[in-house]
Amino acid sequence: MKERLDMKDTLYISVMLFGLFFGAGNLIFPVYLGYMAGSGVWSAAAGFLVTGVGLPLLGVAALGVSRSSGLLELSGHVGEKYGYFFTCALYLTIGPLFAIPRCATVSFTVGVAPLLGADAGALPLALFSLCFFAAVLAFSINPGKILTWVGKVLTPVFLVFLGAMVLTALAAPVSEIQSAAPQPAYASGGFAKGFLEGYNTMDALASLAFGIVVVNVIKGRRVENPKAIAANTVKAGFLSCLIMAAIYLAISVVGAQSGGLYESCSNGGEILAIVARHYFGGTGAFVLAATVTLACLKTAVGLVTSCSESFSAMFTNGGAYRRWSIIFTAASLLIANLGLNAIIAYAVPVLMFLYPLAITLILLGLFGGAFAHDRTVYRSVTAFTLAAAFFDLIKALPQEAVSALSLGGAIEAAGRVLPFYDIGMGWICPALAGLAAGLIIRKRRSA
Repeated sequence: MKERLDMKDTLYISVMLFGLFFGAGNLIFPVYLGYMAGSGVWSAAAGFLVTGVGLPLLGVAALGVSRSSGLLELSGHVGEKYGYFFTCALYLTIGPLFAIPRCATVSFTVGVAPLLGADAGALPLALFSLCFFAAVLAFSINPGKILTWVGKVLTPVFLVFLGAMVLTALAAPVSEIQSAAPQPAYASGGFAKGFLEGYNTMDALASLAFGIVVVNVIKGRRVENPKAIAANTVKAGFLSCLIMAAIYLAISVVGAQSGGLYESCSNGGEILAIVARHYFGGTGAFVLAATVTLACLKTAVGLVTSCSESFSAMFTNGGAYRRWSIIFTAASLLIANLGLNAIIAYAVPVLMFLYPLAITLILLGLFGGAFAHDRTVYRSVTAFTLAAAFFDLIKALPQEAVSALSLGGAIEAAGRVLPFYDIGMGWICPALAGLAAGLIIRKRRSA
């Protein structure tokens, strides 16, 4: 039995975790953040790194430190029904509702859309997504050695090309960052805006699903002491997140200093395609498109596999793994045809609701030993957070939905009552109040 991993094993696990995390959103959101933030890119990127890197690291660590067997057990500290609710909501979000469809639409936006122009219509996306998800389903049902080969070969190739593009762009910027005026949303409060943009990567949510994979791999390396498992989990997670942080910063800067290449872009996929074509011509754009498509294909297969395995384990009467994989692939195909901008827009309210619940669960898992993981504390914090997160959700809804549901009054009332509600963090004070209430109840009960 070992107390710690050697450097080779630590590096292996770190690269594996990086591969699990690094998907479509890890590319398109930091470059778009840089484009929008302009000269304010540093403060916005700092906020982005908190939720895009810091929280995933804490999420992985939480499963190791709390010694939970997975997300269902960790969230089950609140209650069995809540555990199923939160686990299903999280897997559906990082799966067929948003993350998996986004893999197809990012591939299409980067690779196919630039060749067709703005007036191509919906048919090309439909045909592309049909082929994309046919491949996803084939690999998901019978992954075999193909997925392993693609992961080992493709990720390094993709990172080499991405690195070449980023370094070229940094060495020969189109414009200086100081001359790029930030968009109004980033002109003031750039850190808070970047913090919320980090939600879009969904990596903190994914960390609660992937963390147990890291724990099991470490156990497979004959590290069995719980404290040693937790320490090695944090170490591997830190190295993986350090790599992601470096990539995020570099891509954000590229977005900030490449604004002269385009008048306006609606998402990061468009920006990546334009930057690749500018520095490497048609060949470079084609290579980027091919590698992004294959990388997204690998990510989609991994997500379909993970979601299908989880649901087949949770709902033994709901069908076998194969049935779930077909259901999730078909649902992803339908949602993908809404287009990248629509998927991002619909994801935001859901993430504004789920992320506060995930953040508080991660923190409770990390520091739960201080109150013996008492269920009363978990329930109190979660109840207060859930109520406030609901108002963050309705504030993030499209304006037409707010008007149709007559939610304007509720939003105004929440703005008067909840501190930080105007910057999308109205859940913070209620969560702290819930923590105080839970600890007081626990102390009085044990007195």
